[in-house]
Amino acid sequence: MKTITKEFKNLEKWEGTLASCIRCGYCFEHCPMFKYTGWESDAPRAKIITAFGLLSGNVELTKASSDKLFNCFYCKRCEAACSSGVPLTEIFTDAKKDLAKMGFKGPGTTSVTHMNCARCLICIGACPHDARSFDGSEAVVVDPVKCQACGICVEVCPAGAAVIENHFGTARKELIERSTAFLKSHASAKAIVFACNWSYYPDLQASVLPESETHDKDYEILVNMCGGRIEAQLLMSPFLNNAWGVLVACCPDGDCQHEGNKKAVKLVENTQKIFQELKMDPERIQLVEIPPGDKTLFQAEIDTFIDKLNSMGPLR
Repeated sequence: MKTITKEFKNLEKWEGTLASCIRCGYCFEHCPMFKYTGWESDAPRAKIITAFGLLSGNVELTKASSDKLFNCFYCKRCEAACSSGVPLTEIFTDAKKDLAKMGFKGPGTTSVTHMNCARCLICIGACPHDARSFDGSEAVVVDPVKCQACGICVEVCPAGAAVIENHFGTARKELIERSTAFLKSHASAKAIVFACNWSYYPDLQASVLPESETHDKDYEILVNMCGGRIEAQLLMSPFLNNAWGVLVACCPDGDCQHEGNKKAVKLVENTQKIFQELKMDPERIQLVEIPPGDKTLFQAEIDTFIDKLNSMGPLR
């Protein structure tokens, strides 16, 4: 193997680990990007093969090959499923370090700051990964290596200047559109469940029943990647389309690597207070904490919430 040590100094240490990947593809069904696009080039296995190819010189370094390695939400579902124990996100991060030094900086799923930034610097304090900083003159800059695409900066930005351009179906607008489409197309629709990818058990994502069996459902689960990305507008939008309730699922304290669960708790509590002021039952918006992989608990919480909504009846 011909290793390009000059260009890929950080990736070089993973040479043996890259070769240990057996290309089994167990990571596929757990990757939100692959599930959204259906393209194997967006799956973790393809990123590992790309990194191996760049290191060996068998893959040409282009913007296209570089961009693939900047597309990652760091949910680490792929690592949990990997039969070879490959630390994929660590490899992706080291690959990004080398690529950034060579002038390739994505953005991929990295957050960026648009020109309408008010320079309030709220996003800098909110970023749990120290990926945002002020350049001392005019702009808030993002370190594409440190950014883990949690989207908390997007939620807290008052000007809407912080964005993740390659959102793979997790942006507020698209989630609202999918929520609306479900509520309008299912006669029994009662609830929308917003779940972060960490608390959302993969089997539930992967299981798809024939259309005849899913034609009429009580609820729809939508992945927003992290509890920290939940916004008030996103929480309220289902009620504009006759939803009976909204359930938010996030990680328990200590399990969320972005601390987004704490932001989700505060937002749900504040929204419940608004419901009380409007003389509406605050229990129509609830939050549950689901440890990663606890499929039974997650389904039980959903069933309990639907039962409660049935006892309340539709929102009037």
